[in-house]
Amino acid sequence: MQLFIESMDKEKASAILNWRYEAPYDFYNNELTDEALQELLDGSYNAIVDDKQQLIGFFCVGKGAQVPAGNRFDAYTASCVDMGFGMNPHLTGQGNGFDFCSLIMQFIEQNYAGTPIRLTVAKFNQRAIHLYEKLGFVAQAEFSSELAEFIVMTRKSLHTA
Repeated sequence: MQLFIESMDKEKASAILNWRYEAPYDFYNNELTDEALQELLDGSYNAIVDDKQQLIGFFCVGKGAQVPAGNRFDAYTASCVDMGFGMNPHLTGQGNGFDFCSLIMQFIEQNYAGTPIRLTVAKFNQRAIHLYEKLGFVAQAEFSSELAEFIVMTRKSLHTA
């Protein structure tokens, strides 16, 4: 499957906010609200599509990729590029994650050369944690919020500025 990065638009953002994941991944479900729509359209989010223009997923870079509760535990003090993303629920658990995440990491490497990449994952999501370890991420910190326990993982940049 060939993947491409495109600008986020209202149609794609609306579709993403309507995605529904099966339990226990329903933790990642969103609601289509004006506030959520505006966040996806704020310029920090991109869409990922295939060669048939099917919406495969999305990603964001920066503060939007952080779990706000992590700030209470100093989880985000190191200088890193935060990466957050989601894949269409119909495509998860099928071995698509490696190529999907690799594309996002290539984008970050091109735009933030030399800066380590950081992500935050719910601790229960062992499927994702296993993928991130295969991609070279290592656990750096853990914290809890009212919703879940989280692990902060980082990966050193492959290129220097």
